[in-house]
Amino acid sequence: QPEVHPELWLQECTARGCEKHNRSIVLDANWRWVNKGGQNCYTDQDTWDPTFCSDPAACALTCALEGADYESTYGVTTDKSNDGVNLTFVTKGSYGTNYGSRLYVMDSEDTYSMFKLKNREFTFDVDVSSLPCGLNGAVYFVEMDSHGDLDGQGNTAGAKYGTGYCDAQC
Repeated sequence: QPEVHPELWLQECTARGCEKHNRSIVLDANWRWVNKGGQNCYTDQDTWDPTFCSDPAACALTCALEGADYESTYGVTTDKSNDGVNLTFVTKGSYGTNYGSRLYVMDSEDTYSMFKLKNREFTFDVDVSSLPCGLNGAVYFVEMDSHGDLDGQGNTAGAKYGTGYCDAQC
């Protein structure tokens, strides 16, 4: 499956006015299929398959992240004008049922957008009118390497495939 990032237009406004910027979004690596030649590298018991991986470093060398089918598998689409993202919490696809998603904004095909928010304002609109009771819909910022920790050895996927997530655990 080739990786094709859905397009997303953002606006940046200053005292001189607003400018539109063509960006895209990418799905976090934790939601993707990890395989070697069409064989799943991860078992149903939430562990790496020892057939392919003796340890996580071996998996990084042996297995690959699959490109995402954003709409059919993960329920992720952009609206008609590409200035909004629509998320479906439960998506029944041809390979099973997917729950939730985590997305990042891209500056280019291989780099995340790095938002500089000091002394600035960030606004967005969220339509929660169809969000079922008990679900959390959130937007948050975490500091991550703009290249998704791409190192060309253990991580050859990088931001293009949604790697490098870091939160309070890092």
